[in-house]
Amino acid sequence: VQLVESGGGSVQSGGSLRLSCAASELTLSSNCMAWFRQAPGKEREGVAQIVPDGRSYYARSVKGRFTISQNSEKNTLYLRMKSLKPDDTAQYYCAAAGSCLVSSFHRVLYNSWGQGTQVTVSS
Repeated sequence: VQLVESGGGSVQSGGSLRLSCAASELTLSSNCMAWFRQAPGKEREGVAQIVPDGRSYYARSVKGRFTISQNSEKNTLYLRMKSLKPDDTAQYYCAAAGSCLVSSFHRVLYNSWGQGTQVTVSS
């Protein structure tokens, strides 16, 4: 399984970005997929999850601002981020769960990870 993120960058507060995660040897729509992020000196935290039936779940800190989606034809996962804040600055990772637990961001459930893409939000 290979997951490759892209789309990170530097934006000003209030700006938007869309992250992508291209998958190989894995059918995204058949798996629980999630986006995590890790800021310097902080634990990696889950921000958004999408499950095979299409339901999505969000961390409280991003709800209403981030949207997770996927394109089955392209086998690509997305994270649309708007109204970005400096606190959103982090390395963002996509991950695939070996065992799907709806609305869970327990890292032990996710056994495939991308290399990450950096998002920097300036005030």
